Amino acid sequence: MLPWIELATAKAPQGETLRLLQRGTEYSIRLGGGNELMNSRLGGSEEVLATAALDRLRGVSAPRVLIGGLGMGFTLRAALAVLPEGARVAVSEIVPELADWARGPMAEVFGTCLSDPRVEIRIGDVCAEIRQSQGAFDAILLDVDNGPDGLTRAGNDALYGATGLQAARRALGPGGVLAVWSAEPSAAFTKRLTRSGFDVQEASVRAGRSKRGPKHTIWTAASPRP
Repeated sequence: MLPWIELATAKAPQGETLRLLQRGTEYSIRLGGGNELMNSRLGGSEEVLATAALDRLRGVSAPRVLIGGLGMGFTLRAALAVLPEGARVAVSEIVPELADWARGPMAEVFGTCLSDPRVEIRIGDVCAEIRQSQGAFDAILLDVDNGPDGLTRAGNDALYGATGLQAARRALGPGGVLAVWSAEPSAAFTKRLTRSGFDVQEASVRAGRSKRGPKHTIWTAASPRP
């Protein structure tokens, strides 16, 4: 079997080291000594994050979408595949090097999605993007850390806690959809979404496109219409 080769490293906001590795045509981004955050072979659940959310936006002619976390581009590519020509997609990524990796070592993985005229990459914290927005988006897709109980950012409560969910509601237009990816289920998070006034749907999906691999959780939560 081919060995893993380290291509690059980066520092996450809390000081953790992110490592980009390659083995043949496979890529892996890992935290510190070994915890794998994402793998180029296992993007099925991240793709469902986009398709499930945008399916709840039927009838919106030019959706405005915010994606929190560039990752390996699975959610972005899946969104572009179903969004109309007039859509606008902002991708908020807090680690600048991930955008560099997307255009450099992982260019084959990302293909042409970063040059799509509908796409804007914004380097910064998606929490701040959401807090400063008022009715700006029809959909917010969050693939940040490992979900509500993530491993790498202690500050994720600002995104997934009650205050963060209320900010997300304000950032969405009427009937807008908040979609959240998680490596694990969380009954507490489901309750928080409901208490925040969202109409919540929860799904358990396989990580791999061939219905193999571990199961991940996807929440799609629609904000009320007037």
